[in-house]
Amino acid sequence: MTYPDLSAWRARLAGALLPAVPVPFTERGEIDGSAHAAYTTYMSAQPLAGVAVWAHTGRGLRLTRQQRREVLTAWRSALSKDKTVVAGVGAPPDILDPKQHSESAVGMAAEAASLGADALLVHPPTIYRSRLRFNGQEHRLDPFDLDPNEASTLRYHQQIAAAGLPLVVFYLYEAAGGICYSPRLLRKLLSMPEVVAIKMATLDSVTTFQDVSRMITREFPEKTLITGEDRFLGYSLMCGAQAALIGMGAVCVKLQHALLHAFFNADAVRFLQLSRLVDALAQALFIHPMEGYIHRTLWALAHLGVLPQTAV
Repeated sequence: MTYPDLSAWRARLAGALLPAVPVPFTERGEIDGSAHAAYTTYMSAQPLAGVAVWAHTGRGLRLTRQQRREVLTAWRSALSKDKTVVAGVGAPPDILDPKQHSESAVGMAAEAASLGADALLVHPPTIYRSRLRFNGQEHRLDPFDLDPNEASTLRYHQQIAAAGLPLVVFYLYEAAGGICYSPRLLRKLLSMPEVVAIKMATLDSVTTFQDVSRMITREFPEKTLITGEDRFLGYSLMCGAQAALIGMGAVCVKLQHALLHAFFNADAVRFLQLSRLVDALAQALFIHPMEGYIHRTLWALAHLGVLPQTAV
C-alpha cells in the first residue's frame, strides 16, 4: 500500500483555510440546486485552500447517498484542481450495530474517493464512546493499553483507511456528536501512516487543545494540527495550529484568510486587529443552542446576498 507523503501534506496544509461548507435546502427538504450552485461559484472566487464537505456543518451524516454525490460533485467541479476537497465520513447516529456502523463509514470513504475527494475527515464513531477522558481523571487501565471501545475506534479508522485516501482524525466535543479521545488512543491514531492531520474542535476546552498540541509538537511533528475552534481561532493558532477547518469559514472568508495570513507572516498588529473582528463573528454565530450555528451561517450568507432567503 502507498502511504501519503506527510511532508507534502504538511506543506499543502500550511496556513490553509478550509471552510466546512453548509448545504442550502428548499422548504420541501430538498437541496436547492440553484442556490447551491450560486454558493459554490461565490466560494470558488474566495481566498481559500479548499473546502470540507459532508462535515458537521454540511450535515454529512444526515444526507442521502444521492445528496452526498450532488454536493461533492458540485464542489469538485467548482474548485480548481489545486484546491483540496476533504470529505467527512462516518455513520448516521441512529446506526447502533457496530458492523453496520463501520460499513456505512467505509462505504462513504469509497464513495468520496470515487468522486474526487483528496482526503477524509473521520467522524468519531460515537457507538464506541468511552468513559475515559483526555484529562486522565479516570485511570482504569494500564496507560498504554486500549480498552475495548478504543480498540474498536482504532479498527474503525483502519478500515476507513483502506479507501486509499489520507485521513484527518476528528476530535469533536461530545455535545456535537464527538468523543473525548484518551491520550493513548490519540497516540495510536496519530501513529497510523495514513493519518496526515488531526482536527481539533473542543468548543470551550482550551486545556484539551493545549495538551493535544503539545503531544503533536513533541511526538508527531510530521502531522498537522488543524484548528476547528471557531470561538478561539486566533488563540488556537498561537497554540500551534497550522491550518483551519471551520464552519465559520463558510462566511466572511476574506476576513479569516487575512487573519491566518497575518499570523503566519508575523504581522502582530494586524493579527490582533483581525482577531477582534473574527471573534465578534464567532460570538454571533456560535451561541447556544450551539446546533443553530448552521442555520445562522446560512442566514449570514443570505444577508450577504449570496443565498436567497428561501434557501435558508
